[in-house]
Amino acid sequence: MNQSKIITLSTVKINYSEDLYKIVDSLNRTLKEDDLMFGLTLSEEDHEKAVFTIYRT
Repeated sequence: MNQSKIITLSTVKINYSEDLYKIVDSLNRTLKEDDLMFGLTLSEEDHEKAVFTIYRT
């Protein structure tokens, strides 16, 4: 069985906007063949901030 390892390349905290998910979705669709994956979560400390993460899969 081939196990893929997910490596975090970069994480940055940014101001939250309700349309950020569209950018993350577009990046994931466009760059998945390059073994890149993008994530977006709300900051636990400050709900006006989002955490954007880039992963290599």
